[in-house]
Amino acid sequence: MRIAIIGAGYAGMAAAMELASHGRQVEVFEAGPLPGGRARRVEIDGLALDNGQHMAIGAYRELLRLMALASVEVDAAFARLPMELDVYSGSQRRMRLACPRLPAPWHTLVGLLCAEGLDARARWAAIRTMAVARLQGWRLKQDQSVAGWLAAQGQPDILVRCLWEPLTLAALNTPIASASAQVLLNVLRDSLAAERAASDFLLPRSDLSALFPEAAARYLQARGGQLHCQALVKQVTRTDTGWQLDRGTGDYAQLILALPPHRLGMLAESLPALSQPLAMLANWQWQPIYTVYLQYPAGTRLAKPMLGMVDSCAQWLFDRGQLCGQDGLLAAVISAEGRHEAYTQAELAAVVAEEVARCQPQLPAPLWQRVIAEKRATYACTPDLARPGNATREPSLWLAGDYTAGPYPATLEGAVRSGVAAAQGVLARTQP
Repeated sequence: MRIAIIGAGYAGMAAAMELASHGRQVEVFEAGPLPGGRARRVEIDGLALDNGQHMAIGAYRELLRLMALASVEVDAAFARLPMELDVYSGSQRRMRLACPRLPAPWHTLVGLLCAEGLDARARWAAIRTMAVARLQGWRLKQDQSVAGWLAAQGQPDILVRCLWEPLTLAALNTPIASASAQVLLNVLRDSLAAERAASDFLLPRSDLSALFPEAAARYLQARGGQLHCQALVKQVTRTDTGWQLDRGTGDYAQLILALPPHRLGMLAESLPALSQPLAMLANWQWQPIYTVYLQYPAGTRLAKPMLGMVDSCAQWLFDRGQLCGQDGLLAAVISAEGRHEAYTQAELAAVVAEEVARCQPQLPAPLWQRVIAEKRATYACTPDLARPGNATREPSLWLAGDYTAGPYPATLEGAVRSGVAAAQGVLARTQP
């Protein structure tokens, strides 16, 4: 029972681990030089960076389970911090929300009641909205935009700007005017409204390839599987005896496509079973993620490893010196579409450096800047978006990726859950 997986991102490697843990023989084919997909390591000026700065939360159970299974010391792999949002507009801190280490739901309630920068009306508006969502079972009768849902809930502007909009951009990578309120509620249900540890921020202490995909590859290889990097699969053929790949050897009984959704079309001609999912994807819109790396002199540090920013292009600022040991290196993240897309990379780096200087005036001038742009980082997570399932009309062909049907948006956890679901489908269909 040989199984092929095309794509070694988080979804592909999660599928590979799940199958290998059940004794299946798996080969993974990756076009790039290393695993990770759209969350991978890149080398710049001798530094191991990421093509997009990502983080996890305590609610990412499947990612944490597979990391532990791959012998990753999870407590060492992440800086685990209780949910804490310090949001700046220029040099002024507009809001601070810190959830204390109390049992749920008291951690969220006390955090909101004690939030700095919010008046009593705003605090109770946030608490009321969470309470109403809980009473409604975290389900909307009809999905709508996050902006529309917040307006219906009477949320003050400061809450929208400093809490709900940053959370939506971080989780859904879609502007609140077009983001799905139901998907946001799914995330809130499993994080802020779940047990206290579920809302913790997990900030990676390594690059994203080392965090999980490379550990998954070692787990796979220790069980007789293989990962082939720089192995672009251009042609797939279905025969009477199984699947044949132009990069593979022999036949494979099952095939999982763990490719980005916009790359599925390259195999459409040889795979008629892709016609239905491709028809669903035809009118999708895509959202970018830009990461601006700013290298400061040695010893430069932020007061905390992560800060929020509003009224600026950059939305989040991470101190990779505190997190990854890369002294003086900051990463500024810009999620979703916006005015920043009109800048050249040099212009954007200068704009963000100036924004950081206003936010943190004690910092010296940066020594250099680099911009990494993922133009199609995620799909636009809009209301009632129909997403393809893992199974296709061909019983031995499966899809895996953060875009497939599920409760979560395009996140690391969404990708991992999809990979596990595809693998479980293969296991169920191939039981002796």
